[in-house]
Amino acid sequence: MIELTNLTKTYGAFRAVDRLNLRVERGEIFGFIGPNGAGKTTTIKMMGGILAPTAGSVAVCGIDMQADPENAKRRIGFIPDRPYLYEKLTGTEFLKFTADVYGVPEERFSSKAEAVLTQFALADWGQELIESYSHGMKQRLIMAAAILHDPEVLIVDEPMVGLDPLAIIMVKKLFRELAGRGISIFMSTHTLTVAEDICDRIGVIARGRLIASGTTADLQREANVSTSDLEAVFLNLTAQGAVAP
Repeated sequence: MIELTNLTKTYGAFRAVDRLNLRVERGEIFGFIGPNGAGKTTTIKMMGGILAPTAGSVAVCGIDMQADPENAKRRIGFIPDRPYLYEKLTGTEFLKFTADVYGVPEERFSSKAEAVLTQFALADWGQELIESYSHGMKQRLIMAAAILHDPEVLIVDEPMVGLDPLAIIMVKKLFRELAGRGISIFMSTHTLTVAEDICDRIGVIARGRLIASGTTADLQREANVSTSDLEAVFLNLTAQGAVAP
């Protein structure tokens, strides 16, 4: 479970995230959409404990991120928009590094690593250097590492970047399976069809403010449009947000 309370980040006079309040329940997939520069990545960095908020708080599974960051971060799997990897390691070595960071027991590592490599179609590449991987393979390895320690919360920034259609189908299925096991997923994306396909609720951010939140039907009513197409709803809501005081 994730709870953001009056979450704010300022840079001088610029307010990148402005008093953001939202809650993601256990087993829920929450989509986070907005135009470039709206505050999505800044929000995600504060949620992951990478960036300290100017005001407000982030709680993960009831644990305050600023008060007890180590304990809160152990509950999180984080998938960034770009795969930052140690390319002179093999895939398995990178997973071992990740496992050690999160305290995965030695006796469980081999079976867990084999399972996630197989799940992400990387079983034949585990002993190869990461520098030989394609971009899509690197992204899949990051995802494998993010779920290796069985997190209770998954925070995802643009998960489908660089993935081919087959991998996108695989990732959608994975997210649904994880949510079915009670894992809360917070997913920022520009791919509106992905948000529409798998998210239980969607939040729309513009100019650092959450301007709407709910199911696709809720957002349709908020945008006052007759179509259920998320693209039309998004354009209407963000246009309203762009002129809001």
